[in-house]
Amino acid sequence: MVMWVFGYGSLVWNPGFHYDEKVLGFIKGYKRVFDLACIDHRGTPEHPARTCTLEKAEEAICWGTAFCVRGGPEKERLAMEYLERRECEYDLKTCVDFYKEDDPLNPAVTGVIVFTSTPDKVSNKYYLGPAPLEDMARQIATANGPCGNNRDYLFLLEKAMHDIGHEEDYVIELANEVRKVLTESTTKKVTPVKESRASRVANKSKNNVPTAHQILPHHPEAVATTI
Repeated sequence: MVMWVFGYGSLVWNPGFHYDEKVLGFIKGYKRVFDLACIDHRGTPEHPARTCTLEKAEEAICWGTAFCVRGGPEKERLAMEYLERRECEYDLKTCVDFYKEDDPLNPAVTGVIVFTSTPDKVSNKYYLGPAPLEDMARQIATANGPCGNNRDYLFLLEKAMHDIGHEEDYVIELANEVRKVLTESTTKKVTPVKESRASRVANKSKNNVPTAHQILPHHPEAVATTI
């Protein structure tokens, strides 16, 4: 018995389960999108993170990593139980063909399991759907959860795709927009206003002007007599 699982998000750099073989490659007919809510790892129910899911696209390919688990039903069960807990926001498991770079026409492995999600906000409560790039970037830049912040998830995916030699324009564009949001947020923080030299001199002169109390001698009796 052999089980294959395709990773296209955090599984690429952090599988978290025992596997016997890891192979770099791609699947056809799907593209990576940040349309799925995460409320227990990189976000919260009040402020969900945006994480990867797959969207069907006829001419698209999606690069990632396939993991093979060998050793019988018990070993497969343990791996799948872990994955189902971790990928709990994904409501579908789809079987796909997996291709390697040296033979893009013939599948290297068939029946590879990939976690996907129903692209419908009514039937799938975790599906956020598409949004303008700027809106997604603001959400990713500010979301945090028990396992860390949302922006690190995106930056780690960007790095992982670079490391395997298959950078993705969509991921890079979104990551750069998040960096832009973070930079703008930093520059908007209130900083102390630096006083000019002329202002310092003027304020110093103003502070050195004696008050009437300092000029007049203090004669309580005279004051009483005047009143």
